[in-house]
Amino acid sequence: MAARALTSSRQRGERGHEALALWLLGELTDRLDPHDAPAAEAHYDEALALAEPRGMRPLVAHCHLGLAKLHRRTGKRTESDEHFAAATSMYREMGMTYWLEKAQREMKELA
Repeated sequence: MAARALTSSRQRGERGHEALALWLLGELTDRLDPHDAPAAEAHYDEALALAEPRGMRPLVAHCHLGLAKLHRRTGKRTESDEHFAAATSMYREMGMTYWLEKAQREMKELA
């Protein structure tokens, strides 16, 4: 379904929906096929590239969190810390306390 959403959003030129679909594909790839980290990372990176200039700050924060978790699991601690700092800073600035606490819990579990 996520791949269909991506195709549909691209056909219609709906760049915001495309960013959401790419983030979802990153999440799904990371969870369902953890050995394909490069594909998950590419989806998150593409989502970020679309979401940032459109001011989609919650989605940008979610992408940073996804990348933080992905990098932590693949041993890239520096990159993980940078993305985690970006995500938690954005969640804090936007008053997204649920997501801030969730991010902190998930990263502790990966430590």
